[in-house]
Amino acid sequence: MASTMGWDGGGGAKACRISSSVQPKNGLADAVKFFHLDALNSAVRLKIDFDVTLTEVASGLYWMLGRRIAGYESAHSRQLFRHFLNTPAEVEITGNRVEVTLPQRAHNPLLLAAGCGQGSTPIPWWDGRPMVLRFR
Repeated sequence: MASTMGWDGGGGAKACRISSSVQPKNGLADAVKFFHLDALNSAVRLKIDFDVTLTEVASGLYWMLGRRIAGYESAHSRQLFRHFLNTPAEVEITGNRVEVTLPQRAHNPLLLAAGCGQGSTPIPWWDGRPMVLRFR
């Protein structure tokens, strides 16, 4: 940043102010590109306000996941997605539960250590049926 602004040693504070003001904008733009609903090939165009809201919700959920997993406290959403969520799974739906079984992966021990897969979570929109997460 300093070399593009012709830094001569005296304008460091100005360069830092400009750089720090650009970072949140770049972060939001990067998040919108990653979480954008059109990336899901959605035929429905939604207003940008709703898209930004979903982006912030997803960003917060990734942040919460990262805080639970040792070594991923400051990881970016893309890294968390790639390491933990971008995986196939077997889903078994019965009358009283939904069981999701994840394949064996190198990062599964970190999920287990974070408490994922222990117990079940009742899902209200599935009539309260619990979701159980299992690992191979």
